[in-house]
Amino acid sequence: MESYNKLLLANKAWAKDKLNLRPDFFEINSKDQTPEFLWIGCSDSRVPAEEITGTEPGEIFVHRNIANMVIHTDFNMLSVLQYAVDILKVKHIIVCGHYGCGGIKTALSRKHLGLINKWLRHIKDVYRFHSSELETIADEDKRVQRLVELNVIEQARHLAETSFVQKSWSKENRPTIHGWVYDMKTGNLKDFVKIEPSSINLDIYRYEFGDDE
Repeated sequence: MESYNKLLLANKAWAKDKLNLRPDFFEINSKDQTPEFLWIGCSDSRVPAEEITGTEPGEIFVHRNIANMVIHTDFNMLSVLQYAVDILKVKHIIVCGHYGCGGIKTALSRKHLGLINKWLRHIKDVYRFHSSELETIADEDKRVQRLVELNVIEQARHLAETSFVQKSWSKENRPTIHGWVYDMKTGNLKDFVKIEPSSINLDIYRYEFGDDE
């Protein structure tokens, strides 16, 4: 049997299990979504948002990319962010990285991978910002692990610097931003940073909004 056919069969079994537990599951789930959370995670197949948080379909709005980056010129990410904040009215945004991230490891190397180098350049910038700390860590694995943590903190700060988030802070005092790291060896999530509404350290990143905006 082809591997993709196994996915189709697994889907049928999953759908049957859901209906056995709740006959109206799909009828209810097909209506408007009202998730409380936006999840910005890594594309790594070992870090599925719903699985590791024990949530059901409809509870988390998800965006994933290599190394869970928040890049201010990434219109895909920005579109997801604006929709989540302005339309879905999410209360929390979670940036979740993970130990053993291939994007982080590759960014620390000198490998040439073509187009992906352009994306990983942003991680190299995070390294540069924190080089004084990272270069004191002699163990390579621990240095990679620390960069994973620092990258999550930086991406959470990038969210706080966006006009979408700041406007929502100004008008509705939401969302709260969180930076988490998933440990694949234990299955546990670690909380590294929490940014409450209107918490911006540098005024240069702050926007002002009029009453009609």
